[in-house]
Amino acid sequence: MARRAGVGISAPYRRYPSKEDLLRRLCHEGLRRSIAEVEAALADDRDAWTAFADFMRRAVDADTSSLTVPLAGTFAPDRDLNRDAARAQELSRRLLERARAAGAIRPDLEVGDLSLLLEQVAAVRLGDERRTRELRQRYLALLDGLRARPGTPLPGRPPRWEEIGGRWNRAPPGR
Repeated sequence: MARRAGVGISAPYRRYPSKEDLLRRLCHEGLRRSIAEVEAALADDRDAWTAFADFMRRAVDADTSSLTVPLAGTFAPDRDLNRDAARAQELSRRLLERARAAGAIRPDLEVGDLSLLLEQVAAVRLGDERRTRELRQRYLALLDGLRARPGTPLPGRPPRWEEIGGRWNRAPPGR
């Protein structure tokens, strides 16, 4: 990481008291970017489906899942991170409810489904950044399956917030 940033290996440790503090900061920055994208979608006054679909595309392009998800369970979240995570969840719930109320999205879709969907799309990674972005947007285009239509309900139950958030409460390896 230090090499990619063009600084010496000790530079991050002069700024952050511990590796855990550095990881927490990186994760918090990704979470803040996610919050900004959801806020922008909630402020979007176009039809509910367009605002939702554009949010998903921007969220994939922001690539915050690639930054934050691998860090789950590697450090203890602090009060500020937990507060912002709860805010992100609430904003995402509001965005989803708005799309649901407009009849634009499947009624059985939940916030946890969106979180895991964004993680899955972020897992698409090739050596070429342009191709990675192209493929992520291709798979995200399958979003059309989230639209509300008469049909078969989704199998199984959606992930619970405790399942999604619980990954952050695991003890780091070696502790």
